[in-house]
Amino acid sequence: MSSIEKRKVAKIENPYVAQQEKKVQTVQKKKRGLVRRLTLYSVFAAIFLIVAVSTLVTQNMALDEKVQQKEELEEKIAKMEKKETLLKEEIVKLNDEDYIAKIARRDYFLSDKGEIIFNLPKGKEESD
Repeated sequence: MSSIEKRKVAKIENPYVAQQEKKVQTVQKKKRGLVRRLTLYSVFAAIFLIVAVSTLVTQNMALDEKVQQKEELEEKIAKMEKKETLLKEEIVKLNDEDYIAKIARRDYFLSDKGEIIFNLPKGKEESD
């Protein structure tokens, strides 16, 4: 069998054979061009996909960060509003002269004429 494989067959040189060989070559060229175009398109698609996914991931991380920051700021606002209500109540109390007199007696040991202020030590129950 090896001697048969090694034999060279002479080509037939006529216009039909040349036309068929040319057809086969053009089909092969078209296939190579198609493979090259598809490869190029797939590379561009892969690059686009990578860029799109990375953009989405970046935006999602930024959005999560903003949501967390918003929650923190809402908590801070709630605390400040609570503090504001307490301060408004304090302002109303400070407009009352009896309340001011009570604070002055307690904190600064001020007394009216004839009053004696005794400062009692706080017990265990009151200090806790």
